[in-house]
Amino acid sequence: MEVIKQVSTIREKMQALRCSGKRIGFVPTMGALHEGHLQLLRASAQDNDITVCSIFVNPTQFNNPEDYKLYPRTSEQDIALLKSVNCDFLFLPDAEEVYTQQTLLQFSFGALEQVMEGEHRPGHFNGVATIVSKLFHYITPHKAYFGQKDLQQVAIVRQLIQALSFNLDLVCYPTVREESGLAMSSRNKRLTYEQRQIAAKLYKALQMAAGMINVKPVQSIKQEVEAYLQSISQIELEYFEIADPNTLQPLQDVIATNEAALCIAAHVGSVRLIDNMLVNLKEG
Repeated sequence: MEVIKQVSTIREKMQALRCSGKRIGFVPTMGALHEGHLQLLRASAQDNDITVCSIFVNPTQFNNPEDYKLYPRTSEQDIALLKSVNCDFLFLPDAEEVYTQQTLLQFSFGALEQVMEGEHRPGHFNGVATIVSKLFHYITPHKAYFGQKDLQQVAIVRQLIQALSFNLDLVCYPTVREESGLAMSSRNKRLTYEQRQIAAKLYKALQMAAGMINVKPVQSIKQEVEAYLQSISQIELEYFEIADPNTLQPLQDVIATNEAALCIAAHVGSVRLIDNMLVNLKEG
């Protein structure tokens, strides 16, 4: 595996590979890799001739400076994991390499960024769109791989690809979970053993909601889930939403839809976690 830190070098390498007819798969990450990332990398290796992973903790998508400071950085372990799944290139730039000057460009995603993550993390998706756009220009992949855990981010990137006519396919893979049901996340590294057991209750809450979705009104489900999580010490619920899986706008009822997205965000101790579940609804 070749590790590249310069934008000019990765551009040159990728352009040469594309010109030679190689298909490029790309997995953008912020490091602290886990099985969820490895699933995407294996899929890329199977689908493409060349697999590129980027590791970059992007400062512009953190609206909380302390969260940026504490985000896990484990590059040595990450490199070993990338080699184990036969990744071909690691793009590992410094912030100064990516942001050579202050970024003034602003992205707007309308209603999509005004709910859930967009509502609770102002500026977050502008930072996501900025870095993803830069990486797509550097890497010029044929396919880019993302995980369902960041469902709203996937929707944002899909809209970005369409709006800016990036010539690539977005591939989304299901969330990978720990044995307890906790969604795998780089932020899990900041949880204590006890907190990891508590955090698994977020998945239990999603399962509860999924079990009620066809038999109870949306507002009743939300109230029961919120009451359940509020009864658990160390969990501070930020939001629980039942939304349209495409637009991610809140649903008042599920009568006229075939699928719903159950989305949750909460703090366990000082660590903010998100999770979601897509639920197919019974006809009639």
